[in-house]
Amino acid sequence: MGRTAVMGAGSWGTAYALMCHDAGEDVVVWARRPEVAEEINVERTNRAYLPDAELPPLRATADPEEALDRADVVVLAVPSIGISDQLAAWGHAVPDRASLASLIKGVDVETRRFGSEVIADGIGGDPDRIVVVSGPNLAKECAQRLPAATVAASPSIDHARRVQQAAHAPYFRVYTNPDRIGVEVGGAVKNVVALAAGIAHGMGFGDNTMATVITRGLAEMQRLGVALGGEALTFGGLAGVGDLVATCTSPKSRNRTVGTRLGTGESLDDVIASMNMVAEGVKSSRAIVALAREQEVEMPIAEAVVAILHEGLDARDAIKALLARSAKPEIYGLD
Repeated sequence: MGRTAVMGAGSWGTAYALMCHDAGEDVVVWARRPEVAEEINVERTNRAYLPDAELPPLRATADPEEALDRADVVVLAVPSIGISDQLAAWGHAVPDRASLASLIKGVDVETRRFGSEVIADGIGGDPDRIVVVSGPNLAKECAQRLPAATVAASPSIDHARRVQQAAHAPYFRVYTNPDRIGVEVGGAVKNVVALAAGIAHGMGFGDNTMATVITRGLAEMQRLGVALGGEALTFGGLAGVGDLVATCTSPKSRNRTVGTRLGTGESLDDVIASMNMVAEGVKSSRAIVALAREQEVEMPIAEAVVAILHEGLDARDAIKALLARSAKPEIYGLD
């Protein structure tokens, strides 16, 4: 196969590195903290992020240039809130012809740019070599080698296929898709909908409520994605409804977990302080709602999440406001 550098040793980066190894790649993992790199090398564990996973013989380093040396696939597995600073530090060392796989599922709050846009600005070169990877991929389950699938999306079929090849393990199917915009919008918006689903779960609502939140959240995701240039069909696939179902229903989902704890009455500050991993939807929600307003796209669930998280609105009042909205047709806003 080839050489893959996974830049980021969090839960998803570590699980993705494991799958690339199982797909036959020569994998090097970059960890920001030297002690994490040493643990991966010596003990074949990453207890801070995947406490129950036994890792294959991955190579890890705290030196980004060492990790990137001669890589033909570079996997960006750092949170959206830190990607600009990371690229400023080591983006110059990314090989010119490498395919770039973005695992980022968020939007920069200040610039309202998606991960692929931040990567394009930070690294330069052909933007079509950036491949967005997104799907129903809970890191813990992937690290357990449970069957799953994802989407590798880029306008360049060659780069999409290279990223597909790098992670296509016996238990992990990777599909290609030219609709990078749609796949990336799906990956970001599903986190916000999962927060809403978690809040509903924490408040004690039932399965009907959960199904309604997921379905209407999918409608919001699709409306925004199409307005930004994505294809409507993309949202019926793995990176749309597939990822949405997994993230909204699984207790392994960070965003659903944050929402559930908020729904039971905990404060956002207390919830965030107790977690060692980023729930992307908390930060991205404001940028997503701002993008929707710019595009004149209605996203009432996302707006309610922002009001609860950042504006002090009580969740009960948010539910009342959503239910009190004027009656509408089920399908609209896709023209």
